[in-house]
Amino acid sequence: MATKVETSVEDKLRALYDLQLIDSRVDEIRNVRGELPLEVEDLEDDVLGLKTRMDKLKTDLETINYEIGAKKNLIEEAKVLIKKYADQQKNVRNSREFNSLAKEVEFQELEIQLAEKNIKEFKVQIEQKKEVISETKEKLAERESHLKHKKSELDAILAETDKEEKALLAKSEKFEKQIEDRLVQAYKRIRNNVKNGLAVVPIERGASGGSFFTIPPQVQVEIASRKKIITDEHSGRILVDPVLAEEEQQKMHKMFAKI
Repeated sequence: MATKVETSVEDKLRALYDLQLIDSRVDEIRNVRGELPLEVEDLEDDVLGLKTRMDKLKTDLETINYEIGAKKNLIEEAKVLIKKYADQQKNVRNSREFNSLAKEVEFQELEIQLAEKNIKEFKVQIEQKKEVISETKEKLAERESHLKHKKSELDAILAETDKEEKALLAKSEKFEKQIEDRLVQAYKRIRNNVKNGLAVVPIERGASGGSFFTIPPQVQVEIASRKKIITDEHSGRILVDPVLAEEEQQKMHKMFAKI
């Protein structure tokens, strides 16, 4: 690992604040995207789920139609058997044979009745399935339209900010290498623990930036001297004086404009 050049406390404070400004700009870009990536992902899951449901409903319809066909075939076969048994009854030699054939005819008639009942039930199921399919189609069309809109919105934001974000992340990495490892780790730890990711803040109206707790005048003088790194006792943030902050903001603003 390359050895970092020894720098003054003021230079360290400037480097830390510059790093904060870069990372805050990355945060702003990501906030612009907001929940869009998650919304798109959720919509994609919804669309996939609805398509899967549509496929299942269509498969169910095919199965029901197959069952109706099978029942119709059974009816036709039963009618053929009834005719066959009726013809055989004309040539029976005794009542026992006649009654046996009569029972066969009765059985086939019951089979026909049951098959016709099944067909009616299947047709009711078909109507119910078709209604669900129609509702699912409408919902799917609505979700697909919404997804298309959200994807377009996300793509536009990505096209606008992706290049800048990548450039800023590269700058952030570069600036980190100019700062002592212990300070970078402290910066990251504070950044992860405080609101809005602000780990290095200027004093604003006598208080730590983003805080309502007043900084004692003596501490403000020490911060302005830039002789040591001072943190806010309430939030843990690293503090810099307003003048240094303004100078670095102007410098970084020019850098952002070139990206």
